[in-house]
Amino acid sequence: MVQILTGHGCFGKYLHQIVGREPSPSCHECGALQDTAFHTLVECAAWGPQRALLENVVGPVSSLRSMVEAMLQGQHSWLAVTSFCESFMSQKEAAERSREEDAYADPVHRRRTGTHSYRHRGPL
Repeated sequence: MVQILTGHGCFGKYLHQIVGREPSPSCHECGALQDTAFHTLVECAAWGPQRALLENVVGPVSSLRSMVEAMLQGQHSWLAVTSFCESFMSQKEAAERSREEDAYADPVHRRRTGTHSYRHRGPL
C-alpha cells in the first residue's frame, strides 16, 4: 500500500524516471503512455475486475485521496483496500521480476548487480 501512496513501486513512470529500469514510463498492462499509481488505481483496464470488487465494498475510487478515505471507513473497507492493493502489486512485481530475469530483454530491464549494496556500507 505504501508503494501506491508514494508512487514508488512497480509503476512505469517510477521505474523509468527514478530507477532507470524501463525504457519508457508506459503501462505494460494496457499500453497507456504513463503508468503511475493513479493510473493503476483508477484508470488501467487491466485491473478493472479487481477495482470493481473494491468499489462494491467502498464505493467509487477516483483518486488516491478517495482510496485513503475509503480505508478509514472501517475494518471491512480497510481489508478491501489492502486486498486490492496486494492483488495488483504482487502481479506487477512478478511481471517486473520476469522482465529482469529475461535474458533476451532490453538490457535496461535487467537488475543491476555489483557493488551498489556496498557503496553506502562504509569501511569494513
